[in-house]
Amino acid sequence: MAKTKVLITVKTYPAISSKYDELVCTAGFLEDGSWIRIYPIQFRKKSFEEQYKKYDWIEIDLVKNTSDFRKESFRPVSYDTEIKILDHLDTRSNWLLRKEIVFKNKIYADIEELIAEAKNREIMTSLAVFKPTEIVDFTIEQVEREWDKTKLEKLKQDRSSNLFAQEDEDLFEVVRKLPYKFSYVLRDCNGKQSKMMIEDWEIGQLYWNCLSRHEGNEEKAVEDVKKKYFDDFAKTKDLHLFLGTSQIHHLTGKNPFMIIGTFHPKIETQTSLF
Repeated sequence: MAKTKVLITVKTYPAISSKYDELVCTAGFLEDGSWIRIYPIQFRKKSFEEQYKKYDWIEIDLVKNTSDFRKESFRPVSYDTEIKILDHLDTRSNWLLRKEIVFKNKIYADIEELIAEAKNREIMTSLAVFKPTEIVDFTIEQVEREWDKTKLEKLKQDRSSNLFAQEDEDLFEVVRKLPYKFSYVLRDCNGKQSKMMIEDWEIGQLYWNCLSRHEGNEEKAVEDVKKKYFDDFAKTKDLHLFLGTSQIHHLTGKNPFMIIGTFHPKIETQTSLF
């Protein structure tokens, strides 16, 4: 079977699952600019050579994820399917190589149009590039600080009863849960205002890095996250958002989309020849 070549552009912050352990939802683009979602992947248990970064071209053996009705959803053939990293697209020439793939197909500006496509059973769009007309605000809300105890206990039991677990399995620690929820408040091309949560791995890692730099001061840490995402990305960059739906809310949620990544090259300035 031919392996699939994917440009990784999305890695969500890890979540825990009573069925699959700790999971990362990965998404990206095929060479023709169409979206693909790869789930589940136990990313942090992969070997160092397989731990891809954003904007890596990877090669992986995939099959349609039959437990997910969304057309873009695929899964690795098996738990230990090899991930081969082929290349990395850098940011030279204001992200030129990345733009050639990311901007290859439709860029949405009307949130109602996108939601209508998601609800249309003949289209069922669940991943998209979205260009907000305005970022109105960046909100920070406290959430539960610990993972669900029932799920954690289930993971512990599964590991202790797994006869085929690796010797270092007990050394694997579940990723820390983010104690805050970060969201953009935005307007689309018609002036419609929406609030969307940001699920990107990078915003989670940024928070932990800021917390460490400020020696545990959470107030200063979240201030720094806001400076990066609002004062920098939203105000000084040509910000596009990678949006994705959750399977459970895709057909039932009023707006099933969340922000699963940002694309933020510099704003292109045109210089006059005269």
